[in-house]
Amino acid sequence: MALSIGIVGLPNVGKSTLFNALTKAQNAEAANYPFCTIEPNKAIVAVPDKRLSHLSEIVKPQKVQTAIVEFTDIAGLVKGASQGAGLGNQFLSHIRETSAILHVVRCFEDENIIHVDGNVNPLRDIEVINTELILADIQAVENRVMRLEKLAKTDRKLQPLADTAKKLLGHLNIGEPAVTFSEKESDAFIELTKETRLITLKPVIYAANVDEDGLAGDNEHVKTVHDFAAKHNAKSVKICAKIEEEMAGMSDGERNEFLESLGVAEGGLDQIIQHSYHALGLISYFTAGVKEVRAWTIQAGWKAPKAASVIHNDFERGFIRAEVIAFADFIGCNGESGARNSGKLRTEGKEYVVGNGDVVHFLFNV
Repeated sequence: MALSIGIVGLPNVGKSTLFNALTKAQNAEAANYPFCTIEPNKAIVAVPDKRLSHLSEIVKPQKVQTAIVEFTDIAGLVKGASQGAGLGNQFLSHIRETSAILHVVRCFEDENIIHVDGNVNPLRDIEVINTELILADIQAVENRVMRLEKLAKTDRKLQPLADTAKKLLGHLNIGEPAVTFSEKESDAFIELTKETRLITLKPVIYAANVDEDGLAGDNEHVKTVHDFAAKHNAKSVKICAKIEEEMAGMSDGERNEFLESLGVAEGGLDQIIQHSYHALGLISYFTAGVKEVRAWTIQAGWKAPKAASVIHNDFERGFIRAEVIAFADFIGCNGESGARNSGKLRTEGKEYVVGNGDVVHFLFNV
């Protein structure tokens, strides 16, 4: 499974510049005018994980395969997007396909870069985007309510679903996102969202985009974004999309040295991916052999057979057992042989919940 993130925001806030940095390729046009991105740009990006380097030093594999994230750069939204302004309906449909949303907010002043509303105001900008996302969900739920009410007249089993849809519609109509709906854990709501892919149910990470001068400390715009995110139980990070783009072609060593010169401990892109994993409840486990050391993405809490299915469905269907070494034990014992000799290799069955960083070898038979 791969994490998918949609990059959204107003025009000219730095989305395409950030996308260029994420993909390490200049394949998203960054221009000083709205709607320079018409079709969504998609790219597969490696998930940075230092644990892979440690495993590789011991195993010395022929290749290393990271976990991946799919980023989608979605054209700038404007007020009225849910009604089609700026081709908004088309762009909003792309957001529904993603797992999480990265909301880029402009937090820098530059008279040479046009702001669609004339001046920089993070709270107003956030409100414009969030309102359009809610309005898009209202349209989707309204259509679902009409269909369900009609179907429930002949199939009473659908009435709970129709009732929940109407309650959700009322919730959205007062300007509240689906993620705060009180009945979102109910069976009816879960069933409802299988077809109605609600945008405002997705985890959101707010990216306060600053210029180079804004990296050293938090300006008032950045503080505003951080405060808003905290109040709405969302994550936020500060980034300089332009600097991230400049670092895209650097080696890890050069990048770390450059960040240190700027007084920054960690790049914004790494933080975005980490927060995305956390928001979606994702973890990684590893397989480690001479042919390949690889990270696999799963949901936290998955049991061994389900975790094995991301390698191949046959692994789940014919699961026998899993040989598991905790990451720290694998490194501390200098590999599988040392862990086995030290009694750190465990044999686990179908009920074992795979842990973050486990090094696993699955045995199966089909």
